[in-house]
Amino acid sequence: MPQWYLLSIAALLLLGTQRFLYKVAAERNCSSPLTTAVFMGTVTLLSAAAFLVSGEPVGDLTSLVLLSLVNSVAFALATVANMEALRHLPAGITFPLTRLSLLVVILFSIFFFNERPTSFQWIGILLGFSVVAVLAGNVGSQARPEGRAGAGLLFVTVCVLGGAIASISSKLAAVSTSKAGFMALSYLLATFFSLAIDKKWGKKTIGSKAGEAVKIGIAMGLLNFFGFYAFLSALASGPLSMIALITGMHFVIAIALSVVIYRESITRPRLIGIGLTLLSVFFLQL
Repeated sequence: MPQWYLLSIAALLLLGTQRFLYKVAAERNCSSPLTTAVFMGTVTLLSAAAFLVSGEPVGDLTSLVLLSLVNSVAFALATVANMEALRHLPAGITFPLTRLSLLVVILFSIFFFNERPTSFQWIGILLGFSVVAVLAGNVGSQARPEGRAGAGLLFVTVCVLGGAIASISSKLAAVSTSKAGFMALSYLLATFFSLAIDKKWGKKTIGSKAGEAVKIGIAMGLLNFFGFYAFLSALASGPLSMIALITGMHFVIAIALSVVIYRESITRPRLIGIGLTLLSVFFLQL
């Protein structure tokens, strides 16, 4: 079993748990930009420490700066949009729809990186997209009582575009720059960008709500640091299309935790989706 596959599974579990905290932040009505800023700041500190301790060479400095800038803007927007979408649509709808970014990533991988999946891996890819199709049905009737389906879909669209750009820029950085250095600079820029959104957002968060946003943001940062580092390590030697698909199915972890913690209904389509996810991950390592 290739190392990139094991690293991808580790990233899947860690990032899936982190994505569930998006749901927690939305349920507790925490400021999405503030939570995101604390999350990004936590990863920045951890990545900078790892970079200094490791002594890893920076690589191409121009690529590091440009890719970090692109990645930070895309990832910050995608993160804030994801949390806002969860205010309007349930986790079982929001998370699968945001994974449509994988279609952009896989097409880019095939045409730009000349990646050629095997027959079994194509089966895994098709199964992965079938998960999205199964879980994303009846969107219009699935809005949360206090939310609006149209607004939720708008935030989902922003999340899809931002997520695709973030994944592609991560692959380019993984093969040309320091992983820890890229994480530190990218998340530092994303922290500033998130704070700018928070200032412009117009939603005040004081007292216990601000405290909750900070706690959730720190927890997100710890999970993301280890998960994203595993993701970059996998990308350094493995195919973007396969790795992005495996880690991109982290929403199943978030949905399962939402069912257990917040008692979201466990419908037949969601059970089918989880089963298809397991099959997809199996075929992708053949």
